Order: sequence, then C-alpha cells, then structure tokens
Amino acid sequence: MKYPVYLDYNATTPCHPAVLEEMLPFFSEHFGNPSSGQHPFGWVAEEAVEVARERVAGLIGAAPKEIIFTSGATEAINLALRGAVVGLKSKGNHLITIETEHKAVLDTVQVLEKQGFEVTYLPVQTDGAVSLDLLKKSIRAQTVLVAVMLANNETGYLHPLKEMAAIARDQGVLFFTDAVQAVGKVPVNVKALDIDMLALSGHKMYGPKGVGALYLRKSKPGITLESQITGGGQETGRRSGTLNVPGIVGLGKAAEIAGQEYMSDGLRLGELRDKLEKKLLAIPGARLNGTPESRLPHVSNISFSGVPGKQFLIRINKHLAVSSGSACSSISDKPSHVLRAMGLDSETAIATLRLSLGKSTSEKEVDFASDFIKKTHQKLKNGSL
Repeated sequence: MKYPVYLDYNATTPCHPAVLEEMLPFFSEHFGNPSSGQHPFGWVAEEAVEVARERVAGLIGAAPKEIIFTSGATEAINLALRGAVVGLKSKGNHLITIETEHKAVLDTVQVLEKQGFEVTYLPVQTDGAVSLDLLKKSIRAQTVLVAVMLANNETGYLHPLKEMAAIARDQGVLFFTDAVQAVGKVPVNVKALDIDMLALSGHKMYGPKGVGALYLRKSKPGITLESQITGGGQETGRRSGTLNVPGIVGLGKAAEIAGQEYMSDGLRLGELRDKLEKKLLAIPGARLNGTPESRLPHVSNISFSGVPGKQFLIRINKHLAVSSGSACSSISDKPSHVLRAMGLDSETAIATLRLSLGKSTSEKEVDFASDFIKKTHQKLKNGSL
C-alpha cells in the first residue's frame, strides 16, 4: 500500500488509463486545428471534437448541439451566470442562489451584485437542505435566474433539483446547476430534471484538467447567452478560442467510461464509505455533517471535537491525503463556509475531514485510514502528540 493514501477524489481524480491513451495521438499525430476546415488535419480534429460532444451529451441526456466546451467548470459557471443575465436585464435584475454553493458561483454572483444585480442567498438547514417553500417565496417578478448545485462538494448532499427547477419553471425563471461533483457519479439527466443550464468538469470524473462543458438547453425560448470570451467565434459564437482538442477528447472518453461504470462504482464505494464512516463515528465527539439519506455514495464529511483542527489535519495528512473542505478554498485558514452555513461553529468546522473515495480506493486503505484517524485523534486529545 502506497502512502499517503489518497482520499480526496472530490478535489480531483487521476486520468483513467483509457482516457490518457485516447488523448495522446492528439498532441502529436492528430495535431490539427478543428477550425481548419480546408484540409484533413482539421477534419480529423473536428470529428474527434464532435465524437466527444456526443459522448458528453449522452452522459447527461442532452443533445450534442446543447454542449459548449470550456476550459473547465469555473469558466462554464461564469459563462452561464454572466452570459445569461445580460440578455435578461430587460426582464429583471434579481438572482437566487444558496449559501453553500461553490465559490465559483458565489464569487461570480457577488461580482454581478457590484454591477447592479440583486442576489438572494437562501440559507440552509442543519443537514444542508433548502426549504422549497422559501425558494418559492423568494422568487419575484424581477427574478431571472436560480442557481443551485446538484451535489455539494463538501458534504455530498444531493439537492432535490427536479422539484426546485419546477418551482423556477412555473415562474418563468431560468434554472442553472453546478453539477461538477454529481456528473459521472450518480444518474444525471437534464431532460428529467428539466433544467436550463448545467456545468461539468473533466478532472472530477477521471478526465484531464483544463476542460469542462456547459449544457445549454436549446428548446428553451429566450435564452440568450452572451459570450464572455470573444475572438474567433468558436462553439457557435459562445466561447471563442482554439479548442483544446486533446482535453476535449479526454473529457469525451471519461464521459463514456463514467456512463458504463458509475453504477457499479457507486455500489462498491458506498459500501466502503459506510464501513469507514461507521468506525469514525464511533470516536467520541465525532459527528456526521449532512444526511445519510440523500448524498453522493463516495463522500463522508465528519467533524471531530476535542482536538485543534489545524494540527489535526496536518498530522492526518502525513499519511492520508484528505481535506477539510473545498480544494479551491484550502489556501485559506478560514472555516468552511458550507459548514458554517449549516450551523457549525468555527472551531468545529476547522476540525472536520472531508473523505472522498474513488476507483482505486481499496478496503485495505479504508481500514488503514479509519485506524490512523482514530489513533491520531486520541493522541492529540491526550496531548501526547
């Protein structure tokens, strides 16, 4: 068994070998620009991009023409939020999101606030859920968009997106979801959910970093998406710039593999997660954040009382690669905004481990992790570390 044991698959995943194999020829042999439509080098690249588009669309139940490739989920989120609301200014300037969204959403809507938009941040309950009644009451005549993530990146909580989207649809409001942590892990079908826009990322589902996609519902009248990157007019004018062909090919292959394996992966990882969780929750003062009923199968978020959180995490990471929250927020010593919104005090929020399992996680690694965390917690609590 190699150390440190990696249990931070929500932060990123390694490229699947089959993904890497399919990408490699597009760095050298098939290096053409897909916009070069006058010769075979461009034709080969363009065909590879369109195959990838079909694979990504197939994973989420979309049409290929509804997929826009981006540099990642953060760009997709910015394109969706900034690009959509500009065209809706004549209708209104009010947006709704939730306090536990990823920073890519929260920081973006905060910028929009500075540009004259009003934003309602819905609070969450102690399990991370949002009141559907509160969502309904928060929609105004001026509301143009609701943004709610499908799966929380820290707790794994799965929001009832279909019900939330229905509330927005009944009021004629666009519905966007950051589905980065859910796509490729649980069933996601944009038609069944009846949503308008969705962001996803390659590196969260065993694809490469630096590539993602935005789903934009074609059948929805009135969605005008203003490009945030202008130049060559690629991606039907919505995202200019030479396409990252190797990355897009990798994302497409990762989507194809995810569609074949996420059910079996989920069953196996759910059993391992439950075994790990059972042992950790036996530690005095340990508590589960979120709910065991509605969450991703591979994620557990547990707080540990009685120990200094920062020292605890430092010692844990000597042999375990885990986090206390979002990877994008790990450069800060501040407690998780997700856990604070769920009612945890700062000290408890810092003394929290997000454990996310993946394809390579073994039962031996889970046993080691639970024993190591338990021993480290005990030693810190007794002052012997």
